[in-house]
Amino acid sequence: MAEHRSMQRGALLDAARSLLSEGGTEALTFPALAERTGLARSSVYEYFRSRAAVVEELCEVDFPRWAAEVEAAMETASTPESKVEAYVRRQLALVGDRRHRAVVAISASELDSGAREKIRAAHGGLVAMIVEALATLGHEQPRMAAMLLQGMVDAAVRRIELGAAEDPAVITDAAVAMALRGVRG
Repeated sequence: MAEHRSMQRGALLDAARSLLSEGGTEALTFPALAERTGLARSSVYEYFRSRAAVVEELCEVDFPRWAAEVEAAMETASTPESKVEAYVRRQLALVGDRRHRAVVAISASELDSGAREKIRAAHGGLVAMIVEALATLGHEQPRMAAMLLQGMVDAAVRRIELGAAEDPAVITDAAVAMALRGVRG
């Protein structure tokens, strides 16, 4: 029985990811989740008490995975500059990933404090990785520089998400070039 419940919970989270990536947080409703999974709406309430609870669980599951992928890309880089490049490139490469699109939709939405806290913690892990590379490059304020760098990555993510006129590869190369020029001071 527990296994069945966990399968249904997984199916609900998958449906939530699809809805978020297709239509943002407005698309994530209990009737839509019920329709996607073939569960009764009342059953959806047995798993999640609110939309915020669905979002919070997605944050808990998807953000650490996403951060781990960025971390893995950084670990293969040998110099601080190549770590910065990997940090930017990997995050932008994940924009096309369905899980990441859900993460972006969540980040862009109005969240309750629980979900915001989980996102901040996951982002904090990412930022901590880049702070170290920036400190190695001799930045006097590596933490502030890391926050600004992440802001630029977030702007590039939004630009790609919006389907801007430029090709995602062009946006990525521009972001990497700006990041590397910026971190060299």
